[in-house]
Amino acid sequence: MNGSLRFFIPRAFLLFEKTVMIIGCVALTLIICASVVARYFLRANLYGYEEIVTIFAFWVYFMGGAYGAYEGTHISADLVNVYLKDGVLKNTVTLIKDGVTFGISLLFTWYGYEFFMFGFMGPLGTGIALPTTPVWRIPMWVSYAAIFLGLTLMSAYFGRNLVRDIRIMFFGGAAPLVTGDPAPDVELTEEKS
Repeated sequence: MNGSLRFFIPRAFLLFEKTVMIIGCVALTLIICASVVARYFLRANLYGYEEIVTIFAFWVYFMGGAYGAYEGTHISADLVNVYLKDGVLKNTVTLIKDGVTFGISLLFTWYGYEFFMFGFMGPLGTGIALPTTPVWRIPMWVSYAAIFLGLTLMSAYFGRNLVRDIRIMFFGGAAPLVTGDPAPDVELTEEKS
């Protein structure tokens, strides 16, 4: 894989995630504001707006989770960095923690895939009787795709962290990862002789 493609692919995913989050947040804000104005000022009702809000919310939530996994700002109960000093024990515990996180994220990604395929192929797996929203009949796989894609991206980023930890633990350094990004927790410095 040439260098430009190696840098382009992860950046394209990040651009997609950011775009979905921005568009989704703006759309959610506008839809909810329109609903409030319609209900309380115009005494009208936006029929079925909850379905559209739910779809946007799914996409914002799971793309936000993927972006948080990329940045390392996702929710975690990580006390390792607080209580352990730098060294082999801290590296070992971090490696185990990231290995468990990666394993669990792969499990949830598989469940996300199954969930998406249920919505895409229907309960019988034949493409007949696809689940849809009650009012607008939007196929449910539109929401389920956000779950699967978000979990897939999270797994990729958690896998990247695991590779970083393996490099630190067994090779004693933090060489740039396959994506071209430096390891976020380790400062790369040049040795002066």
